[in-house]
Amino acid sequence: MFRKILIANRGEIACRVIRSAKKLGIATVAVYSAVDRGALHVEMADEAQLIGMAPARESYLKSEAILAAARRAGADAIHPGYGFLSENAAFAEDCAALGIRFIGPPPNAIRAMGGKSAAKAMMERAGVPVVPGYHGDAQDLATLTAAAERVGYPVLIKASAGGGGKGMRVVETAPALEEAIASAKRESKSAFGDDRVLIEKYLTRPRHIEVQIFADRYGNVVHLFERDCSMQRRHQKVIEEAPAPGMTKTLRFAMGDAAIAAARAVGYEGAGTVEFIVENDVFYFMEMNTRLQVEHPVTEMITGLDLVEWQIRVASGESLPQAQKNINVEGHAIEARLYAEDPARDFLPQTGRLVHLRLPEESGNVRVDTGVRQGDTVSIHYDPMIAKLIVWDTDRAAALRRMQGALAQTEIAGVVTNVGFLAKLVGHWAFAGGDVDTGFIARYRHDLVAARTRPDDRVLACATMALLLDLETERAALAEQSGDRWSPWSRLTGWRLNDDAFHMLRWRDPGDSHGDATDVTVHFTRDGVVLDLPGGAMAARASRIDGDRIAIDLAGARAEAVVVRRGGEFTILEQGRAHVLVLVDPLADAAQAEAGGGHLRAPMPGKIVALRVKAGDAVTRGQPLVILEAMKMEHTIVAPADGIVAELRYAAGDQVDEGAELVVLEERKG
Repeated sequence: MFRKILIANRGEIACRVIRSAKKLGIATVAVYSAVDRGALHVEMADEAQLIGMAPARESYLKSEAILAAARRAGADAIHPGYGFLSENAAFAEDCAALGIRFIGPPPNAIRAMGGKSAAKAMMERAGVPVVPGYHGDAQDLATLTAAAERVGYPVLIKASAGGGGKGMRVVETAPALEEAIASAKRESKSAFGDDRVLIEKYLTRPRHIEVQIFADRYGNVVHLFERDCSMQRRHQKVIEEAPAPGMTKTLRFAMGDAAIAAARAVGYEGAGTVEFIVENDVFYFMEMNTRLQVEHPVTEMITGLDLVEWQIRVASGESLPQAQKNINVEGHAIEARLYAEDPARDFLPQTGRLVHLRLPEESGNVRVDTGVRQGDTVSIHYDPMIAKLIVWDTDRAAALRRMQGALAQTEIAGVVTNVGFLAKLVGHWAFAGGDVDTGFIARYRHDLVAARTRPDDRVLACATMALLLDLETERAALAEQSGDRWSPWSRLTGWRLNDDAFHMLRWRDPGDSHGDATDVTVHFTRDGVVLDLPGGAMAARASRIDGDRIAIDLAGARAEAVVVRRGGEFTILEQGRAHVLVLVDPLADAAQAEAGGGHLRAPMPGKIVALRVKAGDAVTRGQPLVILEAMKMEHTIVAPADGIVAELRYAAGDQVDEGAELVVLEERKG
């Protein structure tokens, strides 16, 4: 068994590996970039080594820095986690050259499966069915165009070297192919250092089902059943479950046998995942991920096994802990990925500080995997996942109820998240019925991503009463400092000399660019206050329970909520939902309206990778103007209306901050 393991990763997977290593009595070494100096995985490890600056290419993707850290620490093994260098054959070889054990498959297996094109050719030779398409080496536009015509539209362009939805584009028609190929190649080059792509037939109602496999160096190979990963947005998974709903025994064993055949074909060792596309109970090999997967916890929950412990044991030379006949499925598990992203803006990743973070309490039915704490920052440099919620119960219906409860207990303020979207997804009638495929989210988008509505009375009352509680505390403190603590000028009763006792507040949803502000009038009475809300006048009382949590009584109905305040911004967390309201300064609001115009700003920090227009160009509504790369994905900034490009403020290659003015549009005259 190893004495000391270095984890060449960050975030929740680094924390996950540390927990299993500690269980086995193995010392751990964390690595960190300059921006991760105070990260949770650094705190959890026995020791930590700085490896570079914030960008991944200058730290977590810098193999020489990681190997140097391993030598300094005296580590005898490296666990790569997932992402970064986990599927880098050259890194695995470098580890071996230094006498450090790479906790993963042999380099030749990584190399064989690392290129999707070569992997599909190998699977064809092994008798594993593959999706019709082009997996060749030629990458010129003419060859790829001819392949798309031969396969037939719609087609799917995929990065040959990677996964996670990066470098992936669906192309419906021939005219859109050239731009889609160029974009996919740019994104693939940025994410994986390799711009090769392949083209496949795009199936219209496929399910994404993957099989967990494990192998040791003695030729033993097992599968640990399947996971359904069909719930995806932007070609990235957000919900995974095991076992797959509606899976027949015949299909399960056929896919398990095919996955084992794939592993044997490349001389596999360690943990791996064979991914399939399934349509009408016919399955096709898609790719093999030669690493642990983000969604591995659902497999652990239904089998009772620790897959990271298995990885460590197999890498240290032990045989597989269990034979196939002893591995069984019990119950049902579901994982939900909590992301800092805005579902209403096409799931645009978000950055910011986690001002308030409360995740469900863990139990035998609920597990939380995270690499962040309250006060940490979701950075532009890395994946915006905050945590994974994993639940288990005796059957799927019970597991869905568990997940709904876990999401209702989740409170996050400081960044926009997908928590509300996930709650709608797991509560959707079609999802509950098992009618799942990769197009589910797009098909039911209207149900899952509702149009913004004006804040309701309950939310407005929570924000208003939280503000009054803050003012009451501030006034009390001022009164204590003054010479007359009983002065009426220090009281929050709305007392006026020759005037009515009321305050008028104006609230706005900052995410609704077209919404009007909502006025709330506070009338002070002997028994509390009366609020003039859109739904009418309602008596209200409130008290602070603890920290940001308040109890509110509105028209006789009592409830609790968390209200997190940052200056004039209030985040109201109640009943599993998050609402953000801004207290409007009328003078600043008027100035902002007067200064408006055709100014397009960066929705998040990133790098300008391409300009699609130049100054003086006439553009139409929806026309692409600028392509921004952020969080390893490309985002296209389009014209909000017809106009003339008056000015481009940045050039390709420039780094920009969130809110930076990118393009100035002028109204087209005549």
